[in-house]
Amino acid sequence: MVAPLQAELSRGEDPDTGLRHWHWQEAGISFKLTQRLPDQTRAFFAARGFDKKTRERIALSCVFQSEFRNTADNDRPPVEYDLSEWRVHTNEETGSLMVRETWKEIWQQYDLPEPAKIAFEWALLPTYQVYAAQDYNWGMTAYGLPPGTEFDLEFSWSRGDKQYTRRIEDIECAPDIHPEPE
Repeated sequence: MVAPLQAELSRGEDPDTGLRHWHWQEAGISFKLTQRLPDQTRAFFAARGFDKKTRERIALSCVFQSEFRNTADNDRPPVEYDLSEWRVHTNEETGSLMVRETWKEIWQQYDLPEPAKIAFEWALLPTYQVYAAQDYNWGMTAYGLPPGTEFDLEFSWSRGDKQYTRRIEDIECAPDIHPEPE
């Protein structure tokens, strides 16, 4: 008899920075979200040629450092996900993540240099990814919510012909401790 698989969600806080994280593990999957302060995001993109207006657009979009891993052994099929299928739930509405394709449309409204667009795309977790056993990737994910907003994340992946959907509740966007002056 095989024991049923158990999901494990741990929450924590970095004692030095106060940044919080949410770490989901289940059935050979590890998915971790770590808050990024808007200031961290501003500084990261300032160093990549983004002007104040475009830095603010990103920094105030609830950005997390995200890590996704297939921790299963080689005898298991690969894992794949499509971030465009994931849903963000607040008390007011349900929406989508701001994936690479969303940002490409947004950047059409700005005069953003091509190298900055490329740097931005590479900083994001890919919209669609396939992970063989022990593969992993990390990058930023943006949720399109104001700093300090609480939300639930409904996320999904597939392994072989099986589709899985789970929900992490009470995730909180990092606060904007030092807003940019007008």
